[in-house]
Amino acid sequence: QVQLVESGGGLVQAGGSLRLSCAASGRTLSNVAMGWFRQAPGKEREFVATVSGTSSTTRYADPVKGRFTISRDNAKNTVYLQMNSLKPEDTAAYYCAARSSSDYAVSRNLYDYWGQGTQVTVSS
Repeated sequence: QVQLVESGGGLVQAGGSLRLSCAASGRTLSNVAMGWFRQAPGKEREFVATVSGTSSTTRYADPVKGRFTISRDNAKNTVYLQMNSLKPEDTAAYYCAARSSSDYAVSRNLYDYWGQGTQVTVSS
C-alpha cells in the first residue's frame, strides 16, 4: 500500500510562487508515474501535471503550461510541483496521485493512490 502526503500549500498573492511536495511511503516511487490534480469548490477534480516512471515524459494541462513544473527526487521518494506566476484561478485543493504503471496518464481514473490534498489560495 502506498501513502502519499502533500505539503507546501498556502496563501500567496497573484504572481507569486509555491512549491508543493508529495512524499510517499510504503513503496518506492522510482518506477511509477505520478500526477498532480486540483479541485476547486463546486468543480470536478482536474488534471494539472504528470511525469512518467522513467521521468522521460511530462505533460501539463493547458492552463498551467509554462508556469508549473513537475519533478521527482527518487532518492527522497518525493514528487514536486513548482508553481510560478500564480493566478487567482489556480486556487484549489491540490492532490498528488500515483499509478501502479510507469506510463504517464492525464485521466484521474487511471491513478491508484491519492494523497489527502493541500490547499492553495491565490489572492488578487
